Amino acid sequence: MTGEGLEPCTPEPGSFAVDSRDGRVGRVMGCGGPYVQLRPPGGGAEWDCPPESVRPASPGDALRARVREVNREGRLP
Repeated sequence: MTGEGLEPCTPEPGSFAVDSRDGRVGRVMGCGGPYVQLRPPGGGAEWDCPPESVRPASPGDALRARVREVNREGRLP
């Protein structure tokens, strides 16, 4: 996400963000080319989201996402 005064990757990698196109919450994995890469809480395939469609997750959304990750970790052998 460079150009026109934008920061290199916003929000920060490792934080949670919302894809405003469909409301999915994901952990920011980084920026690949012109996209922000998000991964579903608890694992799964990453998806690309245009930077203009990414917004930081609310505290409630971030908490729900963390709970999903912890629950998934508890089910692993």
